[in-house]
Amino acid sequence: MKLLFYKFQKNIVDFFKGHNLLYHLAAIASTYIIVVSGFDWKYFQFFADSRLSFVLFSAALIGGLFPILVPIVILGYGKIRKNIKLLNTGFALGQAVILGYLVSTFYKIFTGRIAPPLNHLDNLIIDITPRPPLSMSLLDTSHIFQFGLFRGGIFWGWPSSHTTIAFAMAFTLWALYSKNKIIKTLALIYVLYIGLGISMTIHWFSDFVAGALVGIVIGIVVGKTFKQRIIDSSPRL
Repeated sequence: MKLLFYKFQKNIVDFFKGHNLLYHLAAIASTYIIVVSGFDWKYFQFFADSRLSFVLFSAALIGGLFPILVPIVILGYGKIRKNIKLLNTGFALGQAVILGYLVSTFYKIFTGRIAPPLNHLDNLIIDITPRPPLSMSLLDTSHIFQFGLFRGGIFWGWPSSHTTIAFAMAFTLWALYSKNKIIKTLALIYVLYIGLGISMTIHWFSDFVAGALVGIVIGIVVGKTFKQRIIDSSPRL
């Protein structure tokens, strides 16, 4: 378990240092632009009553389970096969998940953003009774942030934890397997499924964008750290 926190403190510092800080500023700036332009609300209205958001609602469940199961499965398989590279990957993904959760929670503590009206999901139930579009009668709450300390809890809010963790895992894999097109493609499909699914259901679009930017830099930092670990531990000829 010690490897799960390999250079953990250094990675936290690096995550907020130098050019990596630009990702945080981009997350804030993009959210401001998306909210002020009204795109968050328009995006919500467009997808709130669609069957697509019903289909992608599973992203919330999968995005919560995969970050727990995937590292455990990889670590277990790596231990059985005694494969150092797989073990390194499992620990790297585990650290990416932990950092993704901690950083997104840290931001949520202070931003307190209101989640989209979740009762619109009731309108996605397939039946033969025509229902009016709920999104047209709901109040626009996309601009409401409750800045302070724990004013909005840590479950909902900005940025999306599901998205942050998904992108952190994906870009950790991109760094570790930079030449493996199959892994990179599958990772990209996964993050788009999670991020877009979340943005159409339990989060605003800007929560998804911010989570993606924060998750990317987490993945880059963690991936590079664990890739260098493999290089340093390889026997010299």
